[in-house]
Amino acid sequence: MPPVARKRLLSGMQPTQPQLHLGNLEGALRNWVRLQDDYDMYCCIVDWHALTTMIERTDEIYENSIGIATDYLAAGLDPERSVIFIQSQVKEHAELYLLFSMVTPLGWLERVPTYKEKRDSLEGKAEASHGLLGYPVLQAADILLYKPYGVPVGKDQIPHLELTREIARRFNHLYGETFPMIENVLSDVPILLGIDGRKMSKSYDNAIYIADSADETAKKIQGAFTDPQKIRKDDPGHPEGCAVFHLHVVYNRENKDTVEAECRAGARGCVQCKKECIEAVNAALAPIRERRKEWEANREGVLRILEQGADRARAVASETMKEVRAAMKLP
Repeated sequence: MPPVARKRLLSGMQPTQPQLHLGNLEGALRNWVRLQDDYDMYCCIVDWHALTTMIERTDEIYENSIGIATDYLAAGLDPERSVIFIQSQVKEHAELYLLFSMVTPLGWLERVPTYKEKRDSLEGKAEASHGLLGYPVLQAADILLYKPYGVPVGKDQIPHLELTREIARRFNHLYGETFPMIENVLSDVPILLGIDGRKMSKSYDNAIYIADSADETAKKIQGAFTDPQKIRKDDPGHPEGCAVFHLHVVYNRENKDTVEAECRAGARGCVQCKKECIEAVNAALAPIRERRKEWEANREGVLRILEQGADRARAVASETMKEVRAAMKLP
């Protein structure tokens, strides 16, 4: 009896930095590692997307992509079970993006909340580009090119996929059934606060990185934002707003309830809490960091995996584009 074909999932990250932080690791990457046991994972490094914010620093994007691939492998993505590749090495992404741009009404793009946010964030720095406006169309092409069953997302990301489905519906209406309706593969992913209490982000300079050393991690956690109302050890705390407690929730799960109860009761101080947090975070990251060092020392191996991943991705993408051209009656 032939083996049952596994469903395909597609996801990706932008190489806007040379390494991933713990928000990326816990918010997405660990979930991809789990999903590769049951799905064919296509894990893309979407370097063309990075151009929307790095157009004056394009020389950094390729090296950043190598760093992101290194983190993918260090976290446990297996190139035998997951297709790991760089977006720009599969040129079919650009072709489908162009064709989708012809069938996507401008109004759809102007109403995308993330476009407005990114446009406003550029105020005084640069003009909003056509690429920024068309970002969701490229995202739709990235996804639909592989006709996946779905995309792994958290609940807050569901609206981002609706435009992809709208573009697929419009294309299918115009040219016949070609693309599937992508499913949201929901997962409960933790939201990690940065060390300043805001969302963890490179832009805020508040991130702990996978590649950080144990000492660098300790220094960041020691300086992390805690409850400003908890001045003395016996003051009752409010852990829900504390960046250190959010790290306990993820990395010290066995003791997080005790940590919370003692904090609220004024039975633990922030110094003790940070010390325990540092130990838990560094212990959890130690094997990933060790694998990262091994892959950093094997750059040729990383490049080979990316090349093989691009070949595998291209084989699927080229078949999709044959169908698209046939549907549109294009040569």
